[in-house]
Amino acid sequence: MILLELFIGFLKVGCFAFGGAYGAIPLIRDVVLSYGWLDDEMLTYMIGVSESTPGPIMVNLATYVGSSQAGVLGSLVATLAVVLPSFIIILLVTALLKAVLKNPYVQAVLRGLKPCMIGIILATGVYMIIRNGIVIQDSVLMVRPLILTLVLGALYFGSRKIKKGGISPILLICISAAAGIAAYGL
Repeated sequence: MILLELFIGFLKVGCFAFGGAYGAIPLIRDVVLSYGWLDDEMLTYMIGVSESTPGPIMVNLATYVGSSQAGVLGSLVATLAVVLPSFIIILLVTALLKAVLKNPYVQAVLRGLKPCMIGIILATGVYMIIRNGIVIQDSVLMVRPLILTLVLGALYFGSRKIKKGGISPILLICISAAAGIAAYGL
């Protein structure tokens, strides 16, 4: 029964996750919490771990949740379910790519989805900041995380003004890690 629940739950995530993993986090949260597989705090930790490990966040989360609920078989079922819709869609899009992309209605839908995904990703980030008390904790403004966020944001947006394309995401991750170690580890 748990394998069927894992398959159906993560198939929903795979079918309706537009805009990549960050856009899918609210959907993953809804599915995981509704089935009671993880509590909200553990899910937040797993999102952080999934961001830190190589591979897509949705696949990493599905693998972890499946493993925690039904072992290796559960991780295989959950991972298969979350990637199956994308795999099928990629096969269909590849076959119909030229005709579909020239259609003005499809182009309009794709242009309309972009701002929606930006809003969903931003809302997820704000939710995680508020929920975990990263900047405000017990009605006290936390200075270190606020300064780190502002400095990294300024670095990212400033680099886009100076250099076309901005700073490399890998370099930004390394700088963020070093800044976090310097701010909290020393």
